[in-house]
Amino acid sequence: MTGELSPIDKAKFVAAKRAAEFVEDGMRVGLGTGSTAAWLVRCLGEKVREEGMRFRGVPTSTRTAELAREVGIEVITLDEARWLDITIDGADEFDAELNLIKGGGGALLQEKIVATASDQMVVIADAAKEVGSLGAFPLPVEVIPFGWTASQALIEEALVSMDVMGRKTTLRMDGDKAYVTDEGNHILDLHLSRIGNPRELALVLNQVPGVVENGLFIDICDRVVIGYGDGRVETRDINAGTVEEETMDFVESDNLFRDV
Repeated sequence: MTGELSPIDKAKFVAAKRAAEFVEDGMRVGLGTGSTAAWLVRCLGEKVREEGMRFRGVPTSTRTAELAREVGIEVITLDEARWLDITIDGADEFDAELNLIKGGGGALLQEKIVATASDQMVVIADAAKEVGSLGAFPLPVEVIPFGWTASQALIEEALVSMDVMGRKTTLRMDGDKAYVTDEGNHILDLHLSRIGNPRELALVLNQVPGVVENGLFIDICDRVVIGYGDGRVETRDINAGTVEEETMDFVESDNLFRDV
């Protein structure tokens, strides 16, 4: 129940609940990956069960697909949808221009493809995810397994000329083995501390042979919904230049919270 949730989980929940209101009957919806996105999927599942809402969801990972099916959401592929009305996802960091770092959950490639194949992207996050400049959270870069050490060396060489504070790179691990993405790739985490020019860095990284995609989402996010532990929600629209604040009610629901 919500009374048992930590303040951070309450913040994620109210952000997800508010963002779920952007979804309408008949839409094709990109469903993000991660702890905050999981709250969204649960909120949307409740709308399906309790309100009879019908829409089709395109998950950005196998675990999101499993959760969506579990709560009653119709799941289709991006190829079947072709184009999406909206994608709602979390973020590891966002700045004042709504540039993002994503990929902490390892799904950055599918997340970026789905987000850019949408009319609009909405990010849901707790207030701690907002930063003055990106980079405190390690930047994920997805690389193919073949020659990943060469790709790592080229990335480290490229970082020398970039406006960043740190240049350490590490291979993401899953226990004693390299982490493997849904596409069968590895992830290098770049510990940069601060990224002075995210746009330039994103372009440079994607020129490195072996790099599939990086976790910098530049000019992709349209709105961010920020949740707070006391139930307050702030919605910023980068295109309209508006900021709206409201308070969401906590709703006790055995279905929604049963696995939390």
